[in-house]
Amino acid sequence: MSRAIDIPAADGTIDAHIFTPAGAAGPLPAVVLFTDIGGLRPCYHEKAQQIADNGYAVLMPNVYYRDARGPIVPEGKSFRDPEVRPTLLEYAGHLTPEAQSRDFLALLDGIDGAAEFAAGKLGVVGYCMTGAFALRMAAEHPDRVAAAAGFHSARLAGADDPHSPVQVVGSIAGRVYLGHADQDELLPAEQIARLDEALAKAGVHFTTELYKGAAHGFTAKDAPAYDAPADALHHKRLAMLLEETL
Repeated sequence: MSRAIDIPAADGTIDAHIFTPAGAAGPLPAVVLFTDIGGLRPCYHEKAQQIADNGYAVLMPNVYYRDARGPIVPEGKSFRDPEVRPTLLEYAGHLTPEAQSRDFLALLDGIDGAAEFAAGKLGVVGYCMTGAFALRMAAEHPDRVAAAAGFHSARLAGADDPHSPVQVVGSIAGRVYLGHADQDELLPAEQIARLDEALAKAGVHFTTELYKGAAHGFTAKDAPAYDAPADALHHKRLAMLLEETL
């Protein structure tokens, strides 16, 4: 079950979708799902519904609302196609840490104003580039975010990168789960180690897991890297995290 919603934000109007289990009778704990670089598309609608079916209300925003509404990748095309990818990279370049922070405030207001969402703490999950969004939202809103997860995340702890989320994770109060693709060129082992060290030093309750043999993008059903066993494990780990925190 899903419905579209428009959420006023400082930089425009965020078009988003709310997913709930069929027959949901009342407000449910909130989960924010940020898509990967490909944006809104069927495989992420399916992913959001699968999370919702475990007993949550899931908010999935269009992270590219500043540039376009709805799906960015044309029907029949892939976000990896050479004629599509430059547009996505251009739009992604607008998602600075400051822009993300403004969006987090708008999404929290949207959750507080929608009947599907129960009051209280929430979870957030990101994929690929938005694994960093999940960590940043948890760091900036420790009073609201009880759980943050990232899967096949990218560029979480670049050396000497002042915009990296590794710089802010010390503020996280909730639980963190990170499921990494094995041999991921977008998150090499030294970055994983650097992030783990920062989380440990800050006393964050976190789990890091390497999905052996899985490639970057292993949860995206429309990607060549899709790995069904790894995707199933990701859903299992996320369900456990949300159950234990929400």
